[in-house]
Amino acid sequence: MSFKDQIKQDLSDIFLNLDEFADLHRIEGKEVPVVIDSDIMAKLSKIGDNRIHGMDEADMVIMGKASDLPENLDPGRLLNLDGREVIVVTTTSEMGLVQIAVRQNRMS
Repeated sequence: MSFKDQIKQDLSDIFLNLDEFADLHRIEGKEVPVVIDSDIMAKLSKIGDNRIHGMDEADMVIMGKASDLPENLDPGRLLNLDGREVIVVTTTSEMGLVQIAVRQNRMS
């Protein structure tokens, strides 16, 4: 098994496992296992940098498998998370794991 294959397996078997870290959330009407970190600003302020990848605007980060999430996650896009609209601030993807920094839609 290659290193990349092992990483993909670990994403499903450990990080996005519902018995370990992930919870089911409805994203754009599809129920998927994701990890939501709503303490990201507190964590970044402890290390002295809340400007990483536009995080100064983000309220939370959603992490999930690329194959489970919508493809178009450009900044400014509205994303339906558990029945409420959040706004995409920035998105990064590495080895099959997508991290979506979002902020609350203050208008809703």
